[in-house]
Amino acid sequence: MYHHSGFATRPVVGSLAGVLDPPAADGATILFQRCTWCGTAMYHRLLCPVCQGGDLRTERSEGSGTVRHSTVVHRNTPAARNVSLIEMAEGFVVRGRVIGPPIGIHSGDRVRLSTAKDPVRGEPVFQLLDEPYRAWH
Repeated sequence: MYHHSGFATRPVVGSLAGVLDPPAADGATILFQRCTWCGTAMYHRLLCPVCQGGDLRTERSEGSGTVRHSTVVHRNTPAARNVSLIEMAEGFVVRGRVIGPPIGIHSGDRVRLSTAKDPVRGEPVFQLLDEPYRAWH
């Protein structure tokens, strides 16, 4: 089946030029791409994972998201740290670190992008928005 990607008939609207550039001076920004063909949001991709289109528009995230997975890592670091997958409000997933005790970060926690930046890995850093209620089982 023929899939029209639009490269030959329409000019490229978005570009990847700003995606890999350093963030603004405040440090509290994440740039992501959105496919102009199917609307899928993604982080640091060259092609859309859904339609394989290359016509991607760069957008700025509002910075809020939800922890989808968090794990505690003990290797290559003097102290334990968490590595989390954050689903952003715009629909893309980004790997980062959540400020707080590593054992206290759970799936479903709401987070917001912090102005801090992971000094070693350069990944975004998030802070918890609220202290969720955790019932004893």
